[in-house]
Amino acid sequence: MRGFLIMLLAASVNNAVQAEDVKDTWDLGHIFPTVEDWSAAKDAIAARFDDIDDCKGHLGDSAEKLLECAEMLNDMFKEWARISSYAAMSSDADTRDAAAQQRRTEVRILGSQFSEKLSFVSPEILEIGEETLKSYINELPALEPYALDILDTLRQAEHVLTPEAEQMIAATSLMSGASANTYRTLANADMPWPAITLSSGEEVVLDQSAYSKYRAVNNREDRKAVFDAFWGTWKDFERTFGTTLAGQVNAHVFSHRQRNYPNSLTAALDSNNIPEDIYRTLVRETGENLDTLHRYFRLRGRMLGVDDLGYYDIYPSLVETDKEFPLAVGKQLTLESSKPLGGAYIEVMASGFENRWMDAYPRPGKRSGAYMNGSIYDEHPFVLMNYNDDYESVSTLAHEWGHAMHSYLASKNQPYPTASYSIFTAEIASTFNEALLLEHMLKTAESDEEKLYYLGSALENLRGTYFRQTMFAEFELAIHEMAEAGQALTGEKFTELYADLLRRYHGHDEGVLEIDDLYTVEWAYIPHFYYNFYVYQYATSLAASSLLAEAVIQGRPGAVENYLNLLKAGGSDYPHELLKRAGVDMTTPDPYRAVFARMNSIMDQIEGLLDKQQGNVAP
Repeated sequence: MRGFLIMLLAASVNNAVQAEDVKDTWDLGHIFPTVEDWSAAKDAIAARFDDIDDCKGHLGDSAEKLLECAEMLNDMFKEWARISSYAAMSSDADTRDAAAQQRRTEVRILGSQFSEKLSFVSPEILEIGEETLKSYINELPALEPYALDILDTLRQAEHVLTPEAEQMIAATSLMSGASANTYRTLANADMPWPAITLSSGEEVVLDQSAYSKYRAVNNREDRKAVFDAFWGTWKDFERTFGTTLAGQVNAHVFSHRQRNYPNSLTAALDSNNIPEDIYRTLVRETGENLDTLHRYFRLRGRMLGVDDLGYYDIYPSLVETDKEFPLAVGKQLTLESSKPLGGAYIEVMASGFENRWMDAYPRPGKRSGAYMNGSIYDEHPFVLMNYNDDYESVSTLAHEWGHAMHSYLASKNQPYPTASYSIFTAEIASTFNEALLLEHMLKTAESDEEKLYYLGSALENLRGTYFRQTMFAEFELAIHEMAEAGQALTGEKFTELYADLLRRYHGHDEGVLEIDDLYTVEWAYIPHFYYNFYVYQYATSLAASSLLAEAVIQGRPGAVENYLNLLKAGGSDYPHELLKRAGVDMTTPDPYRAVFARMNSIMDQIEGLLDKQQGNVAP
């Protein structure tokens, strides 16, 4: 069941319609040649749902019967991943496409029915008992791939309900996802995006992709105009997004209470057996080291020549450059920077670039941001990008293809039941590739100015991936604790809480960086708050990947093999255990302090280069 739930989440990822240059779009025909083929597959799996009933009440009959049912469900899960991924990616290609949206809705309804059919499994596993199940696994080696899920169900025994209650919980899945679905439609398809005229005379419609691009322009007045217009629009919908987020949080609270967890955080972490100490250590260590982040903002002000740093000053490059990074260049840099991981790794990635595994460029209606869908076991991963020909896009490209290679290696080295890995380890592969990219760019930089550009970009990545995500994690924990305490959740309350966190993290009261009231509605823009304690894993993964990448970059014996073995392990054990096996213990302060040390080291390098340029080198 654990693997199925992870797969359902992963399948909520994204497809593309044909753009002008078809080679830069992904080809969903690799999954189903036509929509009609998809529809036939959907009907076929629905027709098999009644076969599940043949297992109900019989899982404990014998080891052979347990294996028969496990293999049947295994095949259905694999087919479900194909069907749901195709529907989700087709919809993400153009969120305005009513037919694609209809297919996505059909899949959600079918998924709810599938979950209801499976609701007997966990209670029945518990009824069979640990002794019998372990004897079955020892008796039939073919059951070994299913052992982790079976034993994990036993571990969570006190949170498994009666068959009737499990069926009821499964039936609520459509309702519990309504808030996220409403958010996605409004934020991507129906928002009345503002239009502004920049100082250059260029007229810009500030949808999410355009905001990501124009918030970093060099003209400070333009940046402020972009922020004011974009966040002003979100402010107009503060009440609406407050309602959708409150609905999602209350759904999480309902779920944890029904399953007898003490709180929502414990419930969310328990699905992958993540110690709660990891979450709280992350928040505590970060809160105690905000001086590192504040040092970065002061350095940013120095490099931009801005004394009164504002929130709209955090995105422009610290060093101006006219250099563009077309997609072909971005691909080549990603391949070259990955060379430490070996020829086989690079060969697979290059094949993906050439064979339409990726949808590269932004289009009207296309889902914003970037992601990777690797949930189809018998097919290659798919990558969605909104590539803008800048260095940030190159970094995102390396990031998403780190995910893709993780999925590829896990699928090639694990049977289907243990190929799907936790989000907790997923972001390690992505941020690891970002570290390799930075190392490559610094080695090949032709001037101090170019080095400053890449070092500045690395600092911004550390801010965005570690400090920003930890701030999000603290916000997410706080709003769940508010709901658990019976407090009313509203858009206004979310803004008030987010404003306090935003100002503390950015040193507003210390005069480090000023946060305007209008910008504190930013919480409404973040889709990850609908994912149930997801964002903290960006920060923990960066902390882990920093240690692993350092070992590879320094050429330590066995470091590459150690890292690739982590990727190949997929979901064959609990993620915290896999990381400990790779030499990283996330319950200790060490990985987080390594991030602070890395960030301070980069700032030392930048300040040294700046002093050199300004003739302030010590004798």
